[in-house]
Order: sequence, then structure tokens, then C-alpha cells
Amino acid sequence: MSPSTAKTHADPLARLRELHQKGAVVERYPEVAGLLDGLSGDDVMTAGRLLAGVDPVAVLAVHPDTPSVSVAVTGHGTLAATVPALTGQFARHGIVARVMVGGFDGYVFDLSDPSSELYAGGHHLVLCLLDPAVVFDEVAVPWTPQDVQRVWERKLRLLSGLVDSFTKRSSSTLVLNTVPLPRSRTAALVDHRSRAELGAVWREANAALLRFGVDRPGVVVLDSDPLLAEGVPAVEPRMDVYAGVHLSPALQAAYAHEVGHLARSVVGRTRKVLVTDLDNTLWGGVVGDDGPEAVEMAHTPVGEAFRAYQQTVRQLAAQGVLIAAVSKNDPGPARAALARPDATLREDDLVRLVTNWHPKHDNLRDLAADLNLGLDGFVFVDDSPYECALIRSELPEVAVVHVGGDPARHVETLLRDGWFDTRELTTEDRSRTARYRAELVRQDFLDSFESLADYLAELGVRVAVGRARGDQLSRISQITLRTNQFNMTGQRMQVADVAALAATPDGLVLTIECSDRFGDNGIVGVVFGRRDGDTLHLDNFLLSCRVFSRGVEQAAISAILRHARESGAVAVTGEYRATAKNGRVATFYSRSGFTRVPGSESVRFLHDLADIIAPPAHVTLTDTL
Repeated sequence: MSPSTAKTHADPLARLRELHQKGAVVERYPEVAGLLDGLSGDDVMTAGRLLAGVDPVAVLAVHPDTPSVSVAVTGHGTLAATVPALTGQFARHGIVARVMVGGFDGYVFDLSDPSSELYAGGHHLVLCLLDPAVVFDEVAVPWTPQDVQRVWERKLRLLSGLVDSFTKRSSSTLVLNTVPLPRSRTAALVDHRSRAELGAVWREANAALLRFGVDRPGVVVLDSDPLLAEGVPAVEPRMDVYAGVHLSPALQAAYAHEVGHLARSVVGRTRKVLVTDLDNTLWGGVVGDDGPEAVEMAHTPVGEAFRAYQQTVRQLAAQGVLIAAVSKNDPGPARAALARPDATLREDDLVRLVTNWHPKHDNLRDLAADLNLGLDGFVFVDDSPYECALIRSELPEVAVVHVGGDPARHVETLLRDGWFDTRELTTEDRSRTARYRAELVRQDFLDSFESLADYLAELGVRVAVGRARGDQLSRISQITLRTNQFNMTGQRMQVADVAALAATPDGLVLTIECSDRFGDNGIVGVVFGRRDGDTLHLDNFLLSCRVFSRGVEQAAISAILRHARESGAVAVTGEYRATAKNGRVATFYSRSGFTRVPGSESVRFLHDLADIIAPPAHVTLTDTL
């Protein structure tokens, strides 16, 4: 490594400045996420200021596979600082931010007028930043807690109407936030009884705001309280008074950090697998040297720190995150430690325990192959700087979390970047670990057969194709956000998008469910389409990688084609748009009896319904179309 290269790696912000000065950010944009990885909030903001001057259209023209998220920002105060904050945070995750900021105090107009840019822009996210001045600008002086309560009641009625109006007309995800209560307001009341009443009024109003995110599918409400609890100031007095910036720049930066996690979910980059080390990560000590009974995981101050980490990992597992342990150890001692009565995380909580002396990056590659998941869905946690650096070097698509130092900070470090954040949990999420463990059993079952045909004949695959129900819309949206390999167009859809298509008279939203002798896989695929006269257009076809190579897609397309013919269609069309990851399905339609349509702008296929492929003989097919 040359001295200049070493300096670049030692000071990533200097490298970004160098690219900016040379006008090379557009060309070298894929480097940016790596440069921003691990930077502090202030440095990310600095990077965001540099990147905010880069044309996102130019970046996407040179790197068309780079995900981008369009964001509109509206609110009550001055909001210009959100642009570098969002740009930097999105860039950390390899996402290009396209940010539009509304005018001062424009949120009522922006959300209520269908001709506003918030509606016309087709944004993925619309952020409505709420600040204390939204309320206190309308509270007369002198005031009492009852005066504040009356203003809050009016504001909540106004916001409820604005939210309902916007979500009915737009498929964008609307993001609100709870409003911080500055100390200057509570301290202006001299008696503690009034202060308590003001606090109760304010918290009740924020609780009502949080309910917007519970009761309305198209709304997310970010809670500012956890950010304030970490010491982020709610208001910076000079910026508040002189510039109309009613939320402190630090709080806006922390808010942008949370929105970055939401943006990652929008483009399907939510991580799926947490791979944790064992020694000095999951417990204190080295199990091979100290023995299973001596490693610390409870009952001592240090042991309690490791127990908190185990509790957090198990909590993630219960919500659908696949947990694996990869450690340079012999299997016996590691299993014995996980079987201790005081172990919070046990082997049954893991989708796989890998204990050997192979390089960890090789183990991660093998694990990804066994689970049939991309490495870009993995998060690797280890206390060793060497192992972390090696994974970053060998597997750059894996997110690396270094938890060296005080184990009391393991939980904070693991959760800081919201790797597994998602809009909503589904029934399938909560049973994901059991389903992937069953998938590994299927792999072992496959190994016992001499041919794939014999394996499939004994597997007992059952496929059901039917129209989507209302309670399935969240899962359907999730499939579009998480499925990359078998995704014919790469299209992502929010719940509101799915609901809108399902409600369209000529729209078609179909689910594909699968089960076999080892259990029920639930909803594993989705088909989106629309009827236009006597032609059925398939706009997208998606299938989970969990059920590849079992004939599920052939059975489903057979059912859809037969239904189209029986319902009077004379042709079915399908579309394929290449992405960075869906090359393996480029020939799916042609293998299913479709003919490529020459001269079309995208890769389009047509089936005349004269000769429909039969479902595979080993599949039992049911359709309720």
C-alpha cells in the first residue's frame, strides 16, 4: 500500500474531499458508502454537505444499479439542514438521496393541496417535521397547561385530517415525529404541579401522534424521546430565535439517521441474518481455554453485560432475524456453554452454529449458500479487530459491527444502525427461524438422494395460488422489498401501492403459498398484473429464494395461464427488467412457453395460451383464482 493510499484509508473524509475537489464523486460513487462507514454524526453531516452538491441524476446515469430514494421534506420551521443530513445518512447505506424541501411553515398547504410537490413528485418518503413552535406559536402569553392542551387538541385534529387526506391520495410513506418539549417551556412554570400537568398534556399529545403510526398503514411516526434520552438537545436557542430552525441541528441529524434506516427498508436493503462471534462477544472469556462452565454470561457484573447482549440477540430472533454463530472453536465446548442453565441465547435460537478453525469469511460464504441468501443480507459481529477487518476486505457486502471494548456497550453498538429495521412485522417474520431451520433439514434430506428428481418426488411439494386478502398486504409488500434474485422487474411496492392495485377493478394481486413434508413455508411468492380487454399483463412475478428449484414457479405460472384462458383472455404478457441480481430469471418466461416480443423498449414476452405448460408432476397444485 502506498503512503497516499494508507492516508486515504486512515482519513476517509479527506478522501471524500479529494474526490469532491477533483469532480470525481459521480464516477467513484460506489466508494462513498465504504468511506462513510463508521464516521461520527458530525463527520457524516460534513460528508452530506459535500455530497448534497452532487447531481443524483448524474450518479444514477453512471451507476444505474445504485438504489435511490426520493424524499420530500415539509414542516413548520427552516428545514434546509435536513438536505445534507439526509444525503450523508443515505450515502452511508449506498443509497442516492433525491431531496426536495418545502417552504417555511408550508406543511398545511403541502399536505392538503393535491397539486403540491409532495403529491406530484411521486416520492418514496414524505417527511413532515413537527417542532415545539407548531404548538407554542399559537399559545398566548401568559399561558397555562390548559392553554397548551387546547392548542394541542386543535393541532391533532388538523394533523389527523391532513394525514387522512394525504394517505388517501398518495402512495408515499408519510413520516411524522413526536414533538420534544424544551426545558425552557417547563421551567417557565414556577410550580411543580403545573409542570407535571404540562408534561402530562405534552406526552398525551405525543402518544396520540404515535397512534397515527399504529392505526394508519401509510404512516410512520419516529419517536424523538429515545434520541433526547441519549443527550441530543431538542433546541439550539440561537438557531431557534434567529433562523427559525426549531429543532436543533443535532436532533435533525439524529432524525436523519433514523430516516436512513427507513430508506434502507424502502429499497430492500434490510438485513436478514445476524452472525455473532462467541468468545468475548456472546460471553466473556475463551470457552476453549476457560471451559464451558467458566465463561461469563450471568451473575457477575461483566456476565450481566453479556447477558444483556444475549437477551437483545434473542429478542431480534423472535422478530424474524436469523441468528447464526460463527466461532473458531471446537463444537463440544461451544455447545456445552450454550446449554448452560444461565445461558439466555441457546442453540435452538440459532439457525446454525458453526464452530471450526476455518477462516470466518469462508464460513460466511458457506452459510449464505446453505441459507440461499445473499451476503448483502448479513451482519457480522465480532470483538476482534482482525476478524472484522478481514470480513470487510473479503466480503465487502457484509455489514460489520465491531464490539471491542467494554461489553456493556455491545447492545448499543449492535443496535446503533438499525440493520434489521422494517416497517411492520408479519406472521411469516415471527416464524422465520423455524422455517430456515427446516430448510437446512431439507438440504440434509436432499443429500440422502442420488438424484434431484427422487428428492422432489419424496418432498411432497404443495403449491396454492390465490387472490390476495387484506390481511396479507403487509407480507406482500415485504416480499417486494426483500426479494432480489427472483424479481422479474426489481419493482418495490409499499403497502399502500399493493392495496391500491388490489382495489383496482382490473388489477391483480396473487399470492403463492408453499408447503411440503417438513412444514408450511407460508407466502413465498407474489404476482402483480392487470387485465386490459382480452389480454392479461403480468407486471411482476416474485418468488422467495427459500423455495428455488422445487417447481413452485412453474406450477404457479401454469395456474395463472390456465385461469387467463378460462376467463376469456387470448394472450398473457410478461416483462423482464434486468437488475444487478435477477439475471438467473432472465429466461423464466421463455422457459414457460412465452415468446419474446421484438422491438419493445423493455424485454417483453407474450403467451398466446394455445399450449400451456403443465405443473411439475411432483407438485400438488391448488388454485382459488
